Amino acid sequence: MNFGLLLGFSHWRDFPALAQAAEQAGFRSVVMPDSLFYPQSTASEYPYNDTAAIREYIAATPFIEPFISMATMAAVTSRIRFYPSVLKVPVRQPLVLGKLLTSLAAVTGGRIALGAGLSPWREDFAYNGLDFSRRAELMDECIAILRGLMSGEFFEFHSRNYDFGPLKMNPVPERPVPIWIGGHATPALRRAARLGDGWLSANSDQATLARLIGELNRYRDEYGTRGRADFEIHAIDFGAQRLEDFARLAELGVTEIPHVPWGAASGIRDRQGQVDAILRFGDEVIAKLR
Repeated sequence: MNFGLLLGFSHWRDFPALAQAAEQAGFRSVVMPDSLFYPQSTASEYPYNDTAAIREYIAATPFIEPFISMATMAAVTSRIRFYPSVLKVPVRQPLVLGKLLTSLAAVTGGRIALGAGLSPWREDFAYNGLDFSRRAELMDECIAILRGLMSGEFFEFHSRNYDFGPLKMNPVPERPVPIWIGGHATPALRRAARLGDGWLSANSDQATLARLIGELNRYRDEYGTRGRADFEIHAIDFGAQRLEDFARLAELGVTEIPHVPWGAASGIRDRQGQVDAILRFGDEVIAKLR
C-alpha cells in the first residue's frame, strides 16, 4: 500500500517543505489540485460535494498552476513523485500541455504522472472558446495526442477539434508519463478502463469505493485491460484513519491512498504543524503497512 500527500489543504508557499517531509516519511506521491480561475457565477453543479461549499473553497484558495508547483517541489526532492488530481485536461491546448508534460518528465527523471479529468464548470470551456457539450470527445482526443507526443516519433492528428500535420517533441521521457483518469460517472470509469493507466477517485466512503472499483473492473474485463500489473487505483477516503481502514482499502484493490495526515477538517494550517503530522503519519501508519 502506498500513500500520497494531498495538498488541497495547504498553502503553496509551504509545498517545498511539505514535499521534503513527505519524502522523508515514506509517501510515494505528492498530489495537488487544479483550478484555472473562479467564475463569479455559474449554473454548473459540482458532482462530488455541495456546490456552494466547493465554490467557497475555490474562491478562498490560491491555486498555483500544477506544473509550476510540481517543478518547484521536484527541485528539492529526489525520489517522491508528483501528480495533479485532477488536471482539467480538455480545457488546455494539447500541444502546449504535451510540451509541459514531456519537459517536466525529463527534468524530474520521470517522477511525475498525469491525473486527468474533465471539469464540471461550463465556464472553464466557454471562456477558453471550447464547446462544453464536446468535453468527452475533447478529453479522449487530448489523451491520444499526449500519448502520440510522448512517443518521440513524428505524429499527426486530424479531427474536427484538433488538426495538425507531422511533428515531434524533444525531449520526451524514457518511459511515457502514466495517465490516470479521474471521475465517478460511468463514462469516466469506462475511459479509465479503456484509455488509462489507472483511476483516481474523489473523496468517498468505502462502500461507494467498493461499488466504483467493482464497476471499473467490469469495464477493464470488457476492454481486456484487467491483466495490466501496472494499473493503479488511487482512492481518497477522509474517513479512513486507522490501520484497519487503510488495510480494507487495499483489500478493495486500492494501490495508493491520497491522504491529509493532519485531517482535512482539523484546521491545522501552519507549516510546522503539517510537517509534524506528515512525519508522525510516516512512523505510525506508513512504516507499519509496508
